[in-house]
Amino acid sequence: MKSLLDKIARQALFRMDSERAHNLAIMALKSGMPLARPPQISKRLKTIVGGMVFPNPLGMAAGFDKNAEAADGLLRLGFGFVECGTVTPKPQAGNPKPRLFRLEEDAALINRLGFNNDGLVAVRERIKERAGRGGIVGVNIGANKDSEDRIADYETGVRAFGDIASYLTVNISSPNTAGLRALQDRENLSELLARVLATRDEVAKRRRSPVPLFLKIAPDLTEEAMSDIADEVLDKRIDGLIVSNTTLSRTGATSRLAHEKGGLSGQPLFERSTIVLARMRLLVGPAMPLIGVGGVDSAETALEKIRAGADLVQLYSGMIFGGTCLPGKILEEMSAYAQRENLASLRQIRDTRVDEWAARALN
Repeated sequence: MKSLLDKIARQALFRMDSERAHNLAIMALKSGMPLARPPQISKRLKTIVGGMVFPNPLGMAAGFDKNAEAADGLLRLGFGFVECGTVTPKPQAGNPKPRLFRLEEDAALINRLGFNNDGLVAVRERIKERAGRGGIVGVNIGANKDSEDRIADYETGVRAFGDIASYLTVNISSPNTAGLRALQDRENLSELLARVLATRDEVAKRRRSPVPLFLKIAPDLTEEAMSDIADEVLDKRIDGLIVSNTTLSRTGATSRLAHEKGGLSGQPLFERSTIVLARMRLLVGPAMPLIGVGGVDSAETALEKIRAGADLVQLYSGMIFGGTCLPGKILEEMSAYAQRENLASLRQIRDTRVDEWAARALN
């Protein structure tokens, strides 16, 4: 059940411009106000990925806390980890407004924000300030729109955060920076991964072990592109994949706003992103960690991502429509499921429906 605060907040926020409402939500999380009851989470949800011990497998996806301002507030809601960013070397304003749209009837969002952020200097300081507070906080890194060498921007991001972030995500899958997704092409991807991994090894001298490095991919990939990506990440031995970013497809979206340009997230993305997740699991094999993102808005959708091959899951749009109580609700229901099924760990259900999901058609 949603709290009264959630119901009142939703009514007020949904009357506002989407981006203004988002900024107010960040302010509320920064304030330290108790926005939801702390959930009761079973130890059965503990998950170990990339040498990191996650108290539970539910994370906040990148894009919500772009500037690392609200990580502690999000962790208090129950999230097992938070991914900040996308952060670019130089601050940038992003694309012209309006650029964020709620598709209420579809429980979906369209954004064409364009990596608007405060830049790595400001964000690094915020990550450093909270260093002793605990919790897993990753940083999603990207390239500036006007960069002459986008791969160099990712190297700069690794140097900036490789010694202080819990993990790093290389984001080459946003549809809102022209030409960025071309870095998913095999030749470009090979060079990108080689250079960022070399940079990570240089930075590793400043910490006990190299920072875990993940790659975030798009849901709008051909079979050939998926195979190429799988070959490259296995060859370069990166630490995991995040599947997936927003989609350019409008399948399942019925809102009058569905024509807006940008990436679609929320409920209509669930099926497409889960199919790609399952296919990537089959391509990379059982050992590589996968994080499933797209359309997670309930315990059942989170569990289904795990059945389709995910070790961890993330949400963003789901909380816009479900409120601050949603993470706790999902985690308590996942805990009840694990206890009811007598699961020592949710790893026991991972991949149990991977073949079924991988066989579905991408529309």
